[in-house]
Amino acid sequence: MEISDLIVAEVGKSFVGNDTAIRKILFTLLAGGHVLLEDLPGVGKTTLAMAFSKVLKLSCHRIQFTPDIMPADVTGFTMLRQDTQAMEYRAGAVMCNLLLADEINRASTRTQSALLEAMEENAVTVDGVTHALPQPFMVIATQNPSGSSGTQLLPESQTDRFMMRLSLGYPDEKAELEMLLRKHGEGEAEPVVRLTSAAGLLEMRRQVSEIYVAKAIYRYILRLVRATRSHESVAQGASPRGSVALMALSQASAYVAGRDFVIPEDVQGIYTDCIAHRLILKAQAKHDGVSPESVLTDILDSTEAPHLRLK
Repeated sequence: MEISDLIVAEVGKSFVGNDTAIRKILFTLLAGGHVLLEDLPGVGKTTLAMAFSKVLKLSCHRIQFTPDIMPADVTGFTMLRQDTQAMEYRAGAVMCNLLLADEINRASTRTQSALLEAMEENAVTVDGVTHALPQPFMVIATQNPSGSSGTQLLPESQTDRFMMRLSLGYPDEKAELEMLLRKHGEGEAEPVVRLTSAAGLLEMRRQVSEIYVAKAIYRYILRLVRATRSHESVAQGASPRGSVALMALSQASAYVAGRDFVIPEDVQGIYTDCIAHRLILKAQAKHDGVSPESVLTDILDSTEAPHLRLK
């Protein structure tokens, strides 16, 4: 069994019933991106994130975003040491391999913005001094649906930095029964095995970056992304960051499938999860019940996929 399949199986010991979501998060981690889990409370968002940190043997910090959380809680701060009279940096929650940002949309916009530099540059600047983050670094953020009590919309600059947004949904009956049995000590909860390390994940990322992408696939990705900018229902389409993310995720999808080249199905399988949260719909489209997902389905159906000549 490939290492990626083993990782999915091990995470599945803690998070029951949704291997598709586990695989897509793995795609994102292998592609060097960040994941936004948006769903109702109580469906296992935090459990899933913690399971990844254990299986991948990564240093993990969790920060509960509330209205009173300050940017310094995220990035760290400098303080005067009495013994040396020198300013010393005290690390914030962001100094780890995997940051679990719980209920990110309950914090103030200022605090949310404290993550922007870390997510894009893998560093934070405090009092004019830049501090590099441990590598690899990734954010798994959770948020309750917009409109829930105490929440506010993430700014577009923030959501665009998430490579993928996923919704877990309710578990099926079998998975929910297994959760109940485990809760009362009757299920078969196996201990999670740590399969790799930070260095191992970096090596896997290197291998993913070397997955071959044909020029026809590049053009296909561009057509899919650029079509969002001219669609009649869209006020603001996906940025070039979306194109880069879609390509990286497609390479990760091919890697997990055991291929050394990308095929159109890799792109199609993660297109909606990678692009939907980057779209801003026109007011009339929202009024008519149009969703970003339906727009992207329409674009996929109307964009011809390339026919690759494989050796």
